[in-house]
Amino acid sequence: MRKIAITLALAGTALALSACSEEAAEVAETADAPPPDEGAAATSGVLDASTATAEELGGVAGVTPELATAIVAGQPYASVTDFNAVLTGALSAEAAAAVRAKVFVPVNLNSATTEELELIPGIDGRMVHEFEEYMPYDDMAEFDREIGKYVDEAEVARYRQYVTL
Repeated sequence: MRKIAITLALAGTALALSACSEEAAEVAETADAPPPDEGAAATSGVLDASTATAEELGGVAGVTPELATAIVAGQPYASVTDFNAVLTGALSAEAAAAVRAKVFVPVNLNSATTEELELIPGIDGRMVHEFEEYMPYDDMAEFDREIGKYVDEAEVARYRQYVTL
């Protein structure tokens, strides 16, 4: 019986040491890894038209230097409809829609108009109705839950890039 107790104690110690050495190796690997590129993370999402710089806007397909200057000159935007007026003054409706997919003024879910909701890229009339049906939203978790009844998680996450509370 004594041998079993000693064997169990040694096995437990060996397991603990093994786990610690794996954690140390992971920490060492993390320390050796280059820092994440914060600029890449920022450009993978949707730029806020009210705060984007001309340089950031210049990296968006369809945004000319002149349009970038016009967008910056209009900052901050009271609503996405104001931003859209700048876009449609310089671009066709299709080109403006393509830019809105990457540069947008977040729509406040509790005060949004139908016109503002319709400017969210990829939204249709049915989803505009669903967004409006649940107004006002207490928090983004409620938005996720209610809109998630109609679209999958990925689409809810995509919509979240264009809305705020």
